[in-house]
Amino acid sequence: MATIYEVSEAAGVSLATVSRVMNGNTKVSDRTRKKVEAAMASLGYQPNAIAQSLASNRTNSVGLLVSELHGSYFGDLMSTVEQVLKQYGKHVIITAGHVDEKREHEAIEFLKSRRCDALILHAEAVSDEYLNTLCTSDLPVIIINRRVDGLDDNCFVVDNEKGGYLAARTAIDQGHTSIGYISGPSFKKDATDRLAGHKRALTEAGIEIKDEHIFEGDFHESSGQDGMHFMKKHFPDMTALICANDEMASGAMTAARESGLEIPQHLSIVGFDNVLFSRYLYPKLTTINNPIQAMGEMAARWVLKNVYNTKMNHSIEHLFVPEVIERQSLSKR
Repeated sequence: MATIYEVSEAAGVSLATVSRVMNGNTKVSDRTRKKVEAAMASLGYQPNAIAQSLASNRTNSVGLLVSELHGSYFGDLMSTVEQVLKQYGKHVIITAGHVDEKREHEAIEFLKSRRCDALILHAEAVSDEYLNTLCTSDLPVIIINRRVDGLDDNCFVVDNEKGGYLAARTAIDQGHTSIGYISGPSFKKDATDRLAGHKRALTEAGIEIKDEHIFEGDFHESSGQDGMHFMKKHFPDMTALICANDEMASGAMTAARESGLEIPQHLSIVGFDNVLFSRYLYPKLTTINNPIQAMGEMAARWVLKNVYNTKMNHSIEHLFVPEVIERQSLSKR
């Protein structure tokens, strides 16, 4: 097995330079880096990860906390973060908190015990105070889809209130005034923000907001079905239904068809997130683009730039703007 000394001799550089190349140090020129990488390839040299970690005080691993391991939304987040970091030789350790404070705390402690170089957190249950304390440690922490006071430089968020507003405004602009809403769970900030935007659009248009026109779901498909049954009973004149995510919209579409309604001829439906399956539903779902992949990519690039000192041509953005994706599930009234 080749040694680092043989790599150094073959590349005609010092041991320190070989070490800097292996650790992704930006102080090495591209020409020198290529010489070292070519020597490593020709010799079949495999760096010792444990030795590298001890020498550099880096594990080249980043911890990623998500709420769930299933679903298109979190799948998009996980795959994007992994792809961006992998390009630079970094690995991702993934765990789930299941929107439970105790389990999120345990998951974060687990990632810390793995000696991750940074943490990217989609944390929904732990408190702002806990996250503020966590961010005062030496471990770099990034927060996705949640704004925490005092941590703006660590947060990557979409304007959920504007997204909720755009969803309702799109239906209103098509002539709808009898609009129902299936929200996410009220303990989630993104859900309350989207509902607030929805109410703002209705108020602006002079449409009365009634409790029986709003159903609280849980972001899962089954609650979209339950919400549709609720609306059928309490809001039979509804012509448009806004759902706070695409999973609930797909459940609502199924329940609407089962009750004899055609979409969009009898009922228009708008979702939120623009996950992959939304363009394959029938009819294709009009929705609000929630740029979770862009947020995940930006978070990963922040880590590469600020933790690993990787040269980045991209500027770092923290606030993302939602936009309407018009398809066939919404029609004029």
